Amino acid sequence: MALVSRIPSISPSSGATQLRKIKSFGLKPVSCINYVSQSSSPFTEKHSIERYQRDNWIYKNELEEKSGSCPILPDPSYVRDYDIALQLPELKKMLRVLKEKRKSEGGGDKRGPGNVYLVGTGPGDPELLTLKALRVIQNADLLLYDRLVSNEVLDLVGPDARLLYVGKTAGYHSRTQEEIHELLLSFAEAGANVVRLKGGDPLVFGRGGEEMDFLQQQGIQVKVIPGITAASGISAELGIPLTHRGVANSVRFLTGHSRKGGTDPLFVAENAADPDCTLVVYMGLSTLPSLASKLIHHGLPTDTPAVAIERGTTPQQRMVFAELKNLAGDIASNQLVSPTLIIIGKVVALSPLWPHSAEENPILVETRSSTNTVQ
Repeated sequence: MALVSRIPSISPSSGATQLRKIKSFGLKPVSCINYVSQSSSPFTEKHSIERYQRDNWIYKNELEEKSGSCPILPDPSYVRDYDIALQLPELKKMLRVLKEKRKSEGGGDKRGPGNVYLVGTGPGDPELLTLKALRVIQNADLLLYDRLVSNEVLDLVGPDARLLYVGKTAGYHSRTQEEIHELLLSFAEAGANVVRLKGGDPLVFGRGGEEMDFLQQQGIQVKVIPGITAASGISAELGIPLTHRGVANSVRFLTGHSRKGGTDPLFVAENAADPDCTLVVYMGLSTLPSLASKLIHHGLPTDTPAVAIERGTTPQQRMVFAELKNLAGDIASNQLVSPTLIIIGKVVALSPLWPHSAEENPILVETRSSTNTVQ
């Protein structure tokens, strides 16, 4: 038995070395962009209208100089190189402006490099930002943001700051991790206040540790501003205590990523099959069938309560409640998509949304509010 709950929308090397490397692509940017409207999303998807509107500074010169219609080719490698070719002149211009500003304000090269902030933006709801994160976001010179940073969070960025999309999805990376490292380094060396925006918490499955390690080795000061990780924010939204006396004495965060794009999760399932532990699986849609099967094989009861939450804490949140043995099939039948968080454990049944009998209507429509009412 599954319970599906939907929340409808209620509101609309060195930096120089890397720049030479990017320039070597030798691409000639086409004169315009032809984008297609997608369903409303709180996230900055790669080809959404909202994303291009926010990144207008990148494409403005090309759009003003020429006109016509030239669609973006679907090949991911072409799109990434195309974006880099378009952005390169503006990035170099911004670096030059920052260096000139540094000389005029700080007396030439005597001023030290800028700061890099790794900022967690939480699971999507902008009201879950910390005050410190808000202050840093509003005072940044350049912000590099991921796909899971909501548009509502980007609306808080200061008017003079630049936004640069560096998001990743399965099978498509707008930037390699190495390119992200070099972008952060280049602008920090120019004296900029650079903010790296990440969904959730930057040090929980966010590769923030890799970026911090790289920059610190280059002598750049890195400050981490934690965010509410999806496990905490989404479980609170659903009224699920991750630990509860007499029910769950521990909680474990797991990555659902597989090795080389396979269907098996990275971790060993037998170490996670503890009925007194709450399991929270990040990025686990594709590997869940294998994970669930292994957990059951290693002793986790088939009727263990579980829930999958798509786009948690946002107006577009959807949930599928099910017993572990049915969870993968119910997720597939309801066509949940990334980002989806999965919580497995007895604590799920403590949620006021958990179906307590087979006779209950499996489909509920929920409106997010301070009282979390269910209609």
